[in-house]
Amino acid sequence: MPDGQGLFVGGTSSNAGKSWMVTAICAWLRRRGVSVAPFKAQNMSNNSYPCAAGGEIGRAQVAQAEACGLEPEPAMNPILLKPTGHGRSQVVVNGRVWKTLAAREYYAAAGELRPHVMAAYADLATRFDVVVIEGAGSVSELNLRGHDLVNLGLVTSLDVPWIVVADIERGGVFASVVGTVQLLTARERELFRGFAINKFRGDLSLFDDGVRILEEKTSAPCLGVFPFAADVHLDAEDSLALETKRRTPPPPGARIAIVRLPHLSNATDFRLLTWADWIDAPPGADYEFVVLPGTKNTSDDLRWLHRTGLARWIAERHGAGATVVGVCGGFQMLGRRVADPAAVESIEPVTEGLSLLPAETVITESKRTEAVRARLPDGVTFGAYAIHAGRTEATEAGVQPFAVLENGSADGMRRARVIGTYLHGALENPDVCEHVFGVRPASDLKRASYDRLADWFETYARHVDRWGVPALKRTVA
Repeated sequence: MPDGQGLFVGGTSSNAGKSWMVTAICAWLRRRGVSVAPFKAQNMSNNSYPCAAGGEIGRAQVAQAEACGLEPEPAMNPILLKPTGHGRSQVVVNGRVWKTLAAREYYAAAGELRPHVMAAYADLATRFDVVVIEGAGSVSELNLRGHDLVNLGLVTSLDVPWIVVADIERGGVFASVVGTVQLLTARERELFRGFAINKFRGDLSLFDDGVRILEEKTSAPCLGVFPFAADVHLDAEDSLALETKRRTPPPPGARIAIVRLPHLSNATDFRLLTWADWIDAPPGADYEFVVLPGTKNTSDDLRWLHRTGLARWIAERHGAGATVVGVCGGFQMLGRRVADPAAVESIEPVTEGLSLLPAETVITESKRTEAVRARLPDGVTFGAYAIHAGRTEATEAGVQPFAVLENGSADGMRRARVIGTYLHGALENPDVCEHVFGVRPASDLKRASYDRLADWFETYARHVDRWGVPALKRTVA
């Protein structure tokens, strides 16, 4: 094993809280002066971010890097799968697009990809005292073990201790924990350190009997019963964790509907818009703003808008005075048509757009991935990032850009009550939100969330000194 010490955090299911637990452990260790880095061998997510030194990784590992006080880098997420539809995913290896593959083709490539995973982990492990490793989905998918790159196959290859997190909120916690342990191989069981119960609501002592039963059934310790943390806000790894109802009342004059596209990407763009409604069909309510987010398949999602009647509804809302905002793929949809001559995303060569902007987009095989600084017409400056395949050009004169980049080039387009931009992250800036929606969101609580997560972990974790990582023992000695 490399010089660093690893700890693997797996789950009994998707969205059990693995990302939260990894982020919490990272924040807690950093606060105690431990050099720590996050690692996830394989992500499947259309929420990604370009690293400053180049390459893109999943947003969950970006948040975890921030919790560690680190700049995100491709070694933290060497394989990123970005679903494009029709059972295929774009495969990003070490931050760069490698191939677009169907699931069976990807599994067949596991042997070719495994050295990239091992090299990335070894790189981090030689530079940090602890590498906190996140699994994917459930660790007990027996049919996937033969080509596993991210769960218990990785644990046994690296010879690292591991824990499993279960979500009590969704029910079935006894079956999921006991079943997971019973399905372990002898070697996996040898490296297993225990289970954590996540998202408990109410009096924790009410689950004391549950802890006793689970410990008896699994012969493993409970490493903590962790309460639901409503005051902590982190970037979601994928749309499974996306909230579809507003969390705060809408401000007057700024009611926002965000369209939940089938191939939605980078939903984190809208984390400050806590009053927005997510919609997937024409609603009965009126809105002052309609937002089209990013997508991994502009053409398919554009046809979905036409099929569902949302395209007509968006046009009607715009005609009634609403402002329509498109980000990345949503920007491409605002034009007159989207062409995909090389079938990069779709088998349809041309798709009719919403015709709210005099523009046309051609989807390209090459991909733009970069972090940028930009300036709005009112002087507001902000950081953002571009991750897209395609070129959008105006078909008429007189179209103004949304923003100007620091290199002097223009981004996006704007006309009366229509705004389009390729810049992800722009609306994560309160000043940009105020410019677009006329309302300034509440202060961003993201930084404070890392401290609260560290407190959450410290308060409710048990038996940390028995997790098998020397650096963890030092922190509780």
